[in-house]
Amino acid sequence: MDSMFLTDEELTELTAKRQSAARIRALRGMGVEHKVRPDGSIAVLRAHVERLFGEKTSKPKMKTWQPAFH
Repeated sequence: MDSMFLTDEELTELTAKRQSAARIRALRGMGVEHKVRPDGSIAVLRAHVERLFGEKTSKPKMKTWQPAFH
């Protein structure tokens, strides 16, 4: 099961950066919401990134309304 947050390796893959300050700039530039933890590590919700990039949407597809012609 995937973690709620991206791993350090996934953050590196997403941002192409290893340094925290550079990662934060990259995340801001991409519009990715994130929080800096007290220890300086970066927390990014996996679900936010999946929604932002259009993967694994959990929204059910809505049926379109069709008039009943008789």
